[in-house]
Amino acid sequence: MKKKYIIGAAVAVAALVIAFFALDTKQIAYGTFDMAQQTGRMVQVRGTWDKEKPTSFDNHTFTFYMRDDSARIMQVTYDGGKPNNFEISKEIVCKGKIQDGAFHATDILTKCPSKYQGTAEDVKKSGSY
Repeated sequence: MKKKYIIGAAVAVAALVIAFFALDTKQIAYGTFDMAQQTGRMVQVRGTWDKEKPTSFDNHTFTFYMRDDSARIMQVTYDGGKPNNFEISKEIVCKGKIQDGAFHATDILTKCPSKYQGTAEDVKKSGSY
């Protein structure tokens, strides 16, 4: 009887350890292109689209240049279409890692300016402070 309990407990502990490591790999830290290059791991890089550099969409691959929070500019490639509101986004968050000298994104999020945000002048005109 005790042998069954020991085996059951060992299986339960093994399942918990596997679950912990599986959940731990889902946590992707925010960083910069430098951090992505140094670690070689998947990171989320926040930045802005560099409109001065070329942008293309060929063979279902969207390519553009992004400036991260540390002002480093790097080419970003994404196997998919151009995200909605890409041209008007204030900020872009790309999840991926650096391969072959470019940042290969697995996901791109665009953060657009809120249509409900007014300027300081609009607030003064409305009389609500």
